[in-house]
Amino acid sequence: MTTQYYDEFRPSFEDRAMWSAPAVLRHHAATRPDATYLDVPWEGQRFSYSETLALGERIGTALLSVGAEPGDRVLFMMPNRTEYILAWLGSALGGLVEVPINTAYRGAFLDHQTRTTEPSVVVLDPTFAERFVELPEAMTSVRHFVLVGGDEDENSTAIALLEGAGQQVSRWNDLLERTPSAGELPEVRYHDLGSVFFTSGTTGLSKGVMMPHAHMHMFADQCVSLTRCTTDDVYMTCGPLFHGNSSFLGAYPALIAGARYVMQERFSATQWIDQIRNSGATITNFVGVMMDFAWQQPPRPDDADNALRCIFAAPTAHSILEAFKERFGIEEFVEVFGLTETCCPILTPYGRPRPPAAAGLANNEWFEVRLANSETDEEVPVGEVGELLVRSRHPWLHSTGYFNAPDKTAESFRNLWWHTGDAMRRDGEGWYYFVDRIKDAIRRRGENISSFEVEQALLAHPAVDEICVIAVPADQEAGEDEVMAVMVLVDGETLDPASFWEFAETRLPYFAVPRYLKVVDALPKTPSEKVRKIELREAGVDASTHDRG
Repeated sequence: MTTQYYDEFRPSFEDRAMWSAPAVLRHHAATRPDATYLDVPWEGQRFSYSETLALGERIGTALLSVGAEPGDRVLFMMPNRTEYILAWLGSALGGLVEVPINTAYRGAFLDHQTRTTEPSVVVLDPTFAERFVELPEAMTSVRHFVLVGGDEDENSTAIALLEGAGQQVSRWNDLLERTPSAGELPEVRYHDLGSVFFTSGTTGLSKGVMMPHAHMHMFADQCVSLTRCTTDDVYMTCGPLFHGNSSFLGAYPALIAGARYVMQERFSATQWIDQIRNSGATITNFVGVMMDFAWQQPPRPDDADNALRCIFAAPTAHSILEAFKERFGIEEFVEVFGLTETCCPILTPYGRPRPPAAAGLANNEWFEVRLANSETDEEVPVGEVGELLVRSRHPWLHSTGYFNAPDKTAESFRNLWWHTGDAMRRDGEGWYYFVDRIKDAIRRRGENISSFEVEQALLAHPAVDEICVIAVPADQEAGEDEVMAVMVLVDGETLDPASFWEFAETRLPYFAVPRYLKVVDALPKTPSEKVRKIELREAGVDASTHDRG
């Protein structure tokens, strides 16, 4: 049996000196200056490549003029808006390091990420100013705040708060008054640090992933290859720009391809298909449950009346895949498996049939991929579950480590491999399948159980709105686990444990049927909406738990 690989990737720019956002933006501004890059429909604004470059250079120059120096971190905390894209490109043009922060963060979450990255400039929505004032020790590195958006009262309040805390403050429009002069902006090299994106922190404090410009560029260029994006395409995203899904897997791929990038304010399942149609989008992406939420909307006779060609969905909801394509008239769904730290070592070839639930094939020319025993790092045989280990075949294509966290870097990057913490298996043809997070895997009575697969099976129960499956200590078998399902019910529904266990038996192997069931009002989540399983494991079995015995 011949092993297959993802062999479609060809760099959009052969010269790796071009692998940075400033280089790509300047290229398109010179070769197709009047083509539209940024399209923000709810603001009624469009910017050509040349206009985007001019504004970006003004912002980059201004950020340097208020106290930032090349290599400094610039923290962004604002919702989707035109200025977010300009701040990203402006900071890159200024040789500065972008640090996107989730707009839900405050208190300990915000304190940790600000202290970790030690930013010199903060660009934020004025309504978030109070959150920083509450954290004076985290602001010791900050030299300047830039306010974006908000009304006059919100700006006046933010300025008073920040200046009262001893901070220098400017409004965004003040930055735009600065006209750059020749030689003011530094040379930006592909191996320079471009951004620090934080992990979600589901098992502990979030870690700041250091991403060189070439790393971010590779991520985006892989997406260009994956979706076959060209200058004729319109790439629309709905997610927040502080997530990679909309930034280096949305705005940046469109930039590389010379396409039009449409930024929506937020995802709305009820408005999604209208946004696709009205924007003329040919490519979009889904993350998490977005695909399922769009599918659950009442079908309309004009659902397929759109230009949409390709959806990049991670993960793809395979149970509704073909019906979704037919309903909305979509040519292809594509998928990847990767981490912020590693780019996408595994991708699905466009138009090639793939087995159900397969995440893709290894991009073998650019990345080495190994499935290994998580304790010994020895490779496991084909068909067996192992931890995904990755390393790039060329320099600067994955993270250089976690910012200000050398211990976490050493823990993840050992034996010259990046340890992803993800359990996967590979079949004889080369297709990879996600099984679980290593720390979330369950071993019961000699059997390894994927919490992810159990969750997918039990979500089909009509009373279940959300579910999380965890391991809890077995009371009889030392060193092994029992399976516990923690669930949020649909409004108005109640749990009948006996019938739920019967339902589970029809969909799961006997050893994967949960022993314990618990109903909660809400699952504990990080601000990026990932379930904090560590909290559920710590709570464990209590008086409210149903025990099958």
